[in-house]
Amino acid sequence: MTLGETAQSRLSEIAGCSQAGEGVTRLPFTPEHKAALEHILSWMRAAGLDVHMDNAGTMVGRLEGPKGSKTLLIGSHQDSVPSGGRYDGIMGIVLGCLAIEKLQNECITLPLSVEVLAFADEEGVRFPTALLGPRTCAGTFDASALDLADNDGVTLGCALEDFGGDPTRLDQLARAPSDVLGYLEAHIEQGPVLEGQGAPLGVVTGICGIERNLLRFTGTTGHAGTVPMADRQDALVAASRFIAAVSDKANETNAIRATVGSISVHPNAVNAIPNVVNFPLEVRSISDEARLGFTDQMRKLGDQIARDRNLSFEMEQTYSQPAVTCDQGLSNALSAAVESAGHRLITLPSGATHDASAMSDLCPIAMLFVRCKNGLSHHPDEYANAADMNAAIDAIAGFLVSLTPDELAYGDN
Repeated sequence: MTLGETAQSRLSEIAGCSQAGEGVTRLPFTPEHKAALEHILSWMRAAGLDVHMDNAGTMVGRLEGPKGSKTLLIGSHQDSVPSGGRYDGIMGIVLGCLAIEKLQNECITLPLSVEVLAFADEEGVRFPTALLGPRTCAGTFDASALDLADNDGVTLGCALEDFGGDPTRLDQLARAPSDVLGYLEAHIEQGPVLEGQGAPLGVVTGICGIERNLLRFTGTTGHAGTVPMADRQDALVAASRFIAAVSDKANETNAIRATVGSISVHPNAVNAIPNVVNFPLEVRSISDEARLGFTDQMRKLGDQIARDRNLSFEMEQTYSQPAVTCDQGLSNALSAAVESAGHRLITLPSGATHDASAMSDLCPIAMLFVRCKNGLSHHPDEYANAADMNAAIDAIAGFLVSLTPDELAYGDN
């Protein structure tokens, strides 16, 4: 059995740690999470790692290097979205463990320490916050998030404490940047680029910045049969023109991904002219300059549409996360490892956020994407084949062997 086939078997087994229903539903600090940790513990021990769970619910496996050596962190998340797939997040933990197991079996001694981190909560599904594990590592966690509650009224702090963590000691988890060489995360691509290129692996150049805005057009309602068309202040017509323009303008460049994913209409009646329409606008780009320029353009467009139809327009930013660039030194080493494993080098940005985005506040980061069938993710049918995962294990192992503190000095962080 290849290590890729072992990865496939492990992912099939841990997929059973799920709530009932289609796909995988594994939320943080739940019985399903607890059951998953038993699997992760066995993977880490098979790789010869010393294992413990920290106070943020992160399972940590450590391979001690030479005395005084710095640490390379490998990580991803164990949680899923509701009715998600069996690869998103958890695959990165499997591959990291197997890459170290491969090196151990080959009696290769690394000149550095290595840790595999299985973070508890990346998706932000159970609680209205995310990235608890990497933010505690980076020392950027906001303790006020511990008071946020799930749909059953259970706060994050209480859930963490009941799970065996200690929310009062999270500030003690912050790592010293001087002790850490960098962070590597392997993840399914969640898109179609690698499949289209016929490539099993891709090296990520950076993680797109994201901003979310809440928009509102306000007009005047009236009877659908009595108000002449020329006299209407129809908020839905204005919003529709705006939403179509968002797609058209974003299509003019490869630098922008813009989405309106929901809409609320008032009074929402078949025979009444809509007077209030609320909707979100999410914009993503690897270039913060391009993202900010696009949202400014959309704000001006909304103002113009509102003036033309005698409406009011409001646009309020509700969330912003800057783009993150992957470290050049780490990425070069990872690229060389991919090519040494016999694969054509493909580089691409990540449009999705990952644990790596939060870890970038601590140390240099790199990411490896693995091809997924039809680009599917957050879906029961997401799939990565054993051969591609085997290629990723080889690349991660080669990456680890190639690293020395001196080589990392040419990184851009």
